[in-house]
Amino acid sequence: MSITGSRRQAAIAFIFVTAVLDIVAMGIIIPVLPSLIEEFAGSNADAGWINGVFIALWAFMQFVCSPIIGSLSDRYGRRPVILLSTAGLAADYVLMALAPNLWWLALGRIVAGITSSSFTTVFAYMADITPPEGRARAYGLIGAAFSAGFVAGPLMGGFLGEISPRAPFWVAAAMSGLAFLYGAFVLPESLPREKRMSFSWRRANPFGAMMLLRSHPELTGLAAVTFLLHFAHHVFSAVFVLYAAYRYNWHAWEVGTLLAMVGVLDMIVQGLIVGPAVQRFGDRATMVFGLFAGAFGIACMGLAPTGFWFSLAIIPNALWGLAMPTTQSLMTQRVSEFEQGQLQGANMSVASIAGVASPLFFGAVYAWTVRDGTPLPYPGLSFYLAAAVLFGAALLGWVVARKADRADAAEKAA
Repeated sequence: MSITGSRRQAAIAFIFVTAVLDIVAMGIIIPVLPSLIEEFAGSNADAGWINGVFIALWAFMQFVCSPIIGSLSDRYGRRPVILLSTAGLAADYVLMALAPNLWWLALGRIVAGITSSSFTTVFAYMADITPPEGRARAYGLIGAAFSAGFVAGPLMGGFLGEISPRAPFWVAAAMSGLAFLYGAFVLPESLPREKRMSFSWRRANPFGAMMLLRSHPELTGLAAVTFLLHFAHHVFSAVFVLYAAYRYNWHAWEVGTLLAMVGVLDMIVQGLIVGPAVQRFGDRATMVFGLFAGAFGIACMGLAPTGFWFSLAIIPNALWGLAMPTTQSLMTQRVSEFEQGQLQGANMSVASIAGVASPLFFGAVYAWTVRDGTPLPYPGLSFYLAAAVLFGAALLGWVVARKADRADAAEKAA
């Protein structure tokens, strides 16, 4: 039996709160994890490439596990997958709080990559309970939930990090545990039994799941846009905390405050602007504009001579938030309701490939630019390169949008 009417609104509220709690837990550790890595590694430059490796480990596990989890949710339902993942995250944060060296931190990032793969199920859950024409707004709400989590999380992490670099991990464990308990009591199942698919390893392996993206030319192009978007975005996770400490002498509190400001702007864009923008301009135009705006904003970050100017650059960069929900919406409109979980798993696999390659690339670039005796002492180079990648995504999105418009017009004429 499908979720309708008031139950749909309640389900949206439940998944929103669950997502917020999970993201708060993830956001808490952002201001302190690179610093903890630097403490173990012994230098800022070494921490740059090691942090990139850790993020790549996390993304690789997402690449492997996301389609499996997506297909499992198509077979057994969304609710059990979400609950198991939040419980696993809670256990992982305890592990990282107790980590005595880099090897234990690495293990923690591997476990986190597996358990956080449930975000594919969150998006599939929203597709289950939302009609196609309302999915951009629904994904915008999930994006707003992520942003809300990244407002509270980094602020809390920055404050707790000033007390102890381990404290944020304990609080993150408690938040994930709370998300599990909340979901266990109030989160309804969204996928009726009659709409479930049998589990298949062909669909569950990352490359098999990605075959779905070849079923329509627009899906292939949008998958490439998704890859470039995530590749550019990982410049923040790979180098931002270390870069801010190196160039602007920022500590956990300043980093957490800026990340909270980014979260507020993202919440405004994805929660309040995406829906009206799509109604006025359509999914495709909104996506392309968001990509161009993000490229401009991230280029300004690389050019910023002081922390104040870097902070101002987050304003145009926030419009980047228009791109992700509209890209997701366009892709869901090209597959059946039986394939939504597989699509989200394939999307996460694409994002995870970017998440493996990008941190390794940007971490190495950053380490090279700040190492003693470097021939290219420009620590902002990572941001310039990320801006170029995002600009390429905007151009590709524009080309895909034009082809899609022509294909849709031809289909209607026929």
